Amino acid sequence: MFYTTEKNDHGLPHDPFKAIVAPRPIGWITSMSASGAINLAPYSYFNGVHSRPPMVMFASEGHKDSLAFVEETKEFVCNLATWDLRDQMNQTSAPYPRGMNELTEAGLTPAPCRLVKPPRVAEAPCALECKWLQTVALNDLDGRPVDGWVVFGRVVGVHIDERYIRNGLLDTAAMKPIARGGYHDYSVVTESFTMRRPTSVSDPAAQPRTAEPAKA
Repeated sequence: MFYTTEKNDHGLPHDPFKAIVAPRPIGWITSMSASGAINLAPYSYFNGVHSRPPMVMFASEGHKDSLAFVEETKEFVCNLATWDLRDQMNQTSAPYPRGMNELTEAGLTPAPCRLVKPPRVAEAPCALECKWLQTVALNDLDGRPVDGWVVFGRVVGVHIDERYIRNGLLDTAAMKPIARGGYHDYSVVTESFTMRRPTSVSDPAAQPRTAEPAKA
């Protein structure tokens, strides 16, 4: 099948776009307003965008509290959403009124950060302390605003639960991070496999092969 996004003439009960761009990492964003109000919300348009220096982004459809708070105080925290925290993550996506602390509502424990003021989620195995870099307002092909913003941040501090460091490496699968799919679907990482990047086109690593997943 083929459909155009302008007409959205796919003929399906629901738009499949988000099911194609999947699974998407979840940025579980803690932010603080200038008056000290705390917000915690999950964003599935989230990812790392650079490693030297480390940078991340999250995109907001609508000018939500996270975006407003980050722009007020220029700081935020990305907490890792995992299988064990799936219900709490989902709870924090509810449309709470501004000023209500989602950490408290979801029964989560705030933990102090070292370099930024917003708290991190103590139960999360990893958290990234971030300083705001810029916000990009999104426009369509005709230059019209689409009520969407992308927030970029510089990671200035990293918290890691050392139980998941094995043989000098962070074991991603062992943490069981969850990711967003289409509709109401999520997935969980429980297996991983390793492939070495080829150094040249003649490198044996560049040849097709089957890699077996390794369970956590």
